[in-house]
Amino acid sequence: MSYFTELGLAEPILRALGTKGYSDPTPIQRQSIPALLEGRDILGIAQTGTGKTAAFSLPSLHRLAQNPQPRKNASCRMLVLSPTRELAAQIADNMRGYAKYLDISVQCVFGGVPIGKQSRALVGGTDVLVATPGRLLDLIDQRALTLRNVEIFVLDEADQMMDLGFIVPLKRVANLLPKDRQSLFFSATMPQSIADLGKQFINNPVRVEVAPQSTTAERVEQYIVHINQSEKQALLTISLKKGLASGEIDRALVFTRTKHGADRVVRHLHAAGVTAAAIHGNKSQGQRTAALGAFRKGDCPVLVATDIAARGIDVTGVSHVFNFELPNVPEQYVHRIGRTARAGADGVSVSFCAPDEKPYLRDIERLTKVKLTPTPLPESFLAEAAKLPAPSRKPAEQAQDARREERDARGRGGPQARGRQGQDRSRNNNQSRGGQGRDGQSRDQHARNDRQAPRERGPVFNPLGNEGRGSVDNRQPRPDGDRRPARTDGDRRPQRAEGDRRPPRPEGEGGQRNFRRRGGGGGAHRGRVNAG
Repeated sequence: MSYFTELGLAEPILRALGTKGYSDPTPIQRQSIPALLEGRDILGIAQTGTGKTAAFSLPSLHRLAQNPQPRKNASCRMLVLSPTRELAAQIADNMRGYAKYLDISVQCVFGGVPIGKQSRALVGGTDVLVATPGRLLDLIDQRALTLRNVEIFVLDEADQMMDLGFIVPLKRVANLLPKDRQSLFFSATMPQSIADLGKQFINNPVRVEVAPQSTTAERVEQYIVHINQSEKQALLTISLKKGLASGEIDRALVFTRTKHGADRVVRHLHAAGVTAAAIHGNKSQGQRTAALGAFRKGDCPVLVATDIAARGIDVTGVSHVFNFELPNVPEQYVHRIGRTARAGADGVSVSFCAPDEKPYLRDIERLTKVKLTPTPLPESFLAEAAKLPAPSRKPAEQAQDARREERDARGRGGPQARGRQGQDRSRNNNQSRGGQGRDGQSRDQHARNDRQAPRERGPVFNPLGNEGRGSVDNRQPRPDGDRRPARTDGDRRPQRAEGDRRPPRPEGEGGQRNFRRRGGGGGAHRGRVNAG
């Protein structure tokens, strides 16, 4: 008789566990399931990979099976919230396996896919709903889902959920849930600040902690390599090629700090002949699902990811974890290396530390209380790194180069071939570079011509008169019919027309005139301005 049988779980659940080969519970399951069967709230803390999903799924499915109810439209009886799409899909798959022989429906909703299909799947209601917070609230806003009938509320990876800024959506979800419910919080780490915040959602919980907070897996060998940032890619490529060729590496997870960094690592690995795929927030849901599926099957032995894959992704056979860049949050290191050494297996963690990342290393060692083993660079590293091929350029860069070459090809036909815009661009560029100008002369020659212009170009118009200034009088005779009186030499003031009754301005003084601001409507908008 197994431990699960002693707990009194429903026979269909025991049959499903037998199909999966589960007989002995993990520590978190042994301590959590009895309290959950009693209906208590749980605050469960255990390092990743210890079976938290089964710890809350088995007793919850048993409770739903013991109290069967007809499904209600656009409603669910159990709600499980997850911070990432991949983790939500994984939880739903596991719960479907546990409920294989039960008449219990399990649905999963998350962003990145059309919402219409998910809305239609919830029309008749479901027993268990696994969701990410954003898509859950979208369905609620569209009146496709109500939470008034939720009996069990589960928050998985609670600390990451709150660290990722989901606290406002969580509070909104909590207000929509009925007060009379069972709440379950499970996470690998639970800082005191997060635990205090979690008290808003759970009442008088049973605290279950099977491992000290932020303790790394005992079966993981942890190494550190001090290396310059520019040499990390070469070291990673060489290590993966040798490990995959010798069979030492079965599957490897490579963690980067940024999304673009993950794509860059994949391009370098592809150039070296290493099959790899990237998974991060900029990838579509289809790309993320395909990459993770190929990694699970073994078709893609290397998966490069940001910390989106550090939580709850249960992939068996991950022998190595490479921290291409150390995380700036030390707790993330715990979750990263927890992807290996799962289900009793051994694992290896190799971290690359650049000089500017040494403070991150100190924080990690202080948190985990584990001194990482220093490892030197391989012999002949520089020689092997020099032989690595250059990566292929990104498609966007290739398209940009093609457009540039096309413009250059059109430009070889001269200004006439490029049109008016090309002529202007060519003339401006030539003049700015001091090259040939519009008439074949250089910029310096044009400057010399401009300095000689006053003598060679003839009279220049002087609007202030020419008397006593040494310039030529170039005023033209007025056309016939022009009744304005002729201007006398030396008189700079304009002559007034006949009938102008304004008093003459005093000689030598600048007169003043009134003006009205455009759009004005009265004396308040009038002002005075000097006209002299």
